[in-house]
Amino acid sequence: MFADKVFELIKDLKRSADGQLPAFNEDLTRQVLDEMRVLFQENQKEVAASSDGEEGLFSGVQLRHASLERNKRCLLAYIYNRMMTLKDYRWEIGSVIPEQVKLNLCEEEITWFSNYNKSLAGYMMSVADVGIDLTQNMTPPKTLLIEIRCLMDYGEFETEDGTVVLLKKNSQHLLPTTQCEHLIRQGILEHVLT
Repeated sequence: MFADKVFELIKDLKRSADGQLPAFNEDLTRQVLDEMRVLFQENQKEVAASSDGEEGLFSGVQLRHASLERNKRCLLAYIYNRMMTLKDYRWEIGSVIPEQVKLNLCEEEITWFSNYNKSLAGYMMSVADVGIDLTQNMTPPKTLLIEIRCLMDYGEFETEDGTVVLLKKNSQHLLPTTQCEHLIRQGILEHVLT
């Protein structure tokens, strides 16, 4: 049946947990592209034959063309949704892709993420001639300082005012909200709610 393989790609994305990326299915993607190539070649043959006087081939050409269009739309939706998930990762966890996510990406997706990183960093550096980190304060802070607990050994962390804090597992500190937000999103720190 036409377009069954591309539908499997879409179902694969839908089955994955919200915000998670399944491994890029290169084999199935290649099969969809091969199916599209075969459909296109068959259409070219029939169109050439119909110009030589054969009539009645038009419905087959239309059916294959509709299948080509469906495959193209589904394949683009698969790629687009994966890119938007990567874009969300950049805003949520920062400029470094976690290793477990990186294993599920194809080479082109890693390149796209790197280019998106560079574009975002370039834009943030150009804002107001001094630069501004747009990824901080995704939600407005209620206080300037928050109490945090280290979930793992991180090492030395230098705040904007030059204070160096040693972040060791289970240690608790009072730090500026804006400076530890990325570490909280990465799972290195947790906000202690009293």
